[in-house]
Amino acid sequence: MNATQLKKYIMDGGLSETFTYVYGKEAVSMQNARYLKAIDEFSALYGADREIGLYSVAGRSELSGNHTDHNHGCVVAASIDLDIIAVASKRDDNVIRIKSEGFPEDVVDFSAYTAPVNEKFGTSESIIAGMCAGFTKDGYAIGGFDAYTTSNVLKGSGLSSSAAFEDMVGNILNYMYNDGKVDNVEIAKLAQYAENQFFGKPCGLMDQVACAVGGIVAIDFKDPKAPVINKVDFDLSAKGYNLCIVNTGGNHADLTDDYASVPAEMKAVAAHFGKAVLREIDEAELLAAVPALREKVGDRAVLRAFHFLNENKRVLKQTDALNAGDLDAFFAEVISSGRSSFCYLQNVYTSKNLTEQGLSLALCLAEGYLSDKKAAWRVHGGGFAGTIQAFVPTEAVEGFRAIMDGVFGESKCIVLRIRPVGAVRIL
Repeated sequence: MNATQLKKYIMDGGLSETFTYVYGKEAVSMQNARYLKAIDEFSALYGADREIGLYSVAGRSELSGNHTDHNHGCVVAASIDLDIIAVASKRDDNVIRIKSEGFPEDVVDFSAYTAPVNEKFGTSESIIAGMCAGFTKDGYAIGGFDAYTTSNVLKGSGLSSSAAFEDMVGNILNYMYNDGKVDNVEIAKLAQYAENQFFGKPCGLMDQVACAVGGIVAIDFKDPKAPVINKVDFDLSAKGYNLCIVNTGGNHADLTDDYASVPAEMKAVAAHFGKAVLREIDEAELLAAVPALREKVGDRAVLRAFHFLNENKRVLKQTDALNAGDLDAFFAEVISSGRSSFCYLQNVYTSKNLTEQGLSLALCLAEGYLSDKKAAWRVHGGGFAGTIQAFVPTEAVEGFRAIMDGVFGESKCIVLRIRPVGAVRIL
């Protein structure tokens, strides 16, 4: 359909059933308006007479496992009802143009940008080129397109806006040029490749998988080329709880070194044993080598290694608890995970700016409000700045939100729904 036809289709209720499934019944009207506005924006930029498609990629929330994926550990993650959506149309050349709301247009000639360029590290151009290079190296088709995107996965929110954007480029290439035959797990792997090689960030694979696959998933990265992904049948809302994310508004500028230090220090410990990653050693080996490791890699690296080994155990306990519907056991491990992240992983604030500790403050406030309730809280995502996560009884959500919004600003407490799908073509 062109823009006029597609807008009429939406206004006539053509996507109501799809939007109910993806976003929930109460969100249909809002999503209708959101997609209609995106179509108008695309039309103004690239023309209203073109055949267009609609695409969506979920944001994600890490439910269990903090900084384990990059050392081939285990995680539990979920796709959420905040997402990036795109209106896109084919081109007949080697150019991809993407205009993301609030950002300058990116224009990439993928026939010329085929290898990493250091000067473009950290840019969205590098992600687009990296996804194209990844598709090509794995034998998939690529081609040009124009796209307008808008996202409510806020940048720096810990909900993986960057992974969602990477997956979106792959999602469009998948349906536009590969008949939807590229598995979403493969799209996630190519997104990691783009971020590692072209964007210049040594990330793991959890964010990309969780955004692309959808629902609650337990992921074992022992073999990152073939991660074991299992759906977890658990409905948080049916248990009377909301997943709340609090965006503390911390500054993510110049934190790449902080993020990179975590996998680097963990791998330095593993290298002492002649191994590539911590998944290949056990706690007894680590304990016996602590004196030598303190001299070789320093105390923080040792503490981070212990965090990894114990966090991996917690992930398995939490997965079992979710599968059994045992919230008491699950919440106990969530709190234990948060304490380990604060004390041993040390990713709750950056040592570059000790006066800014929004995550520490948010965790303190969450504990103060929720400690007498059946609930849980912990740092969320990569850490150092950004967000905390809390599992809050539905009847306590408004009180929790009032406290957090009062401290960090209006709408900083985000109440989420776990959605059943990840990277999809809406139409």
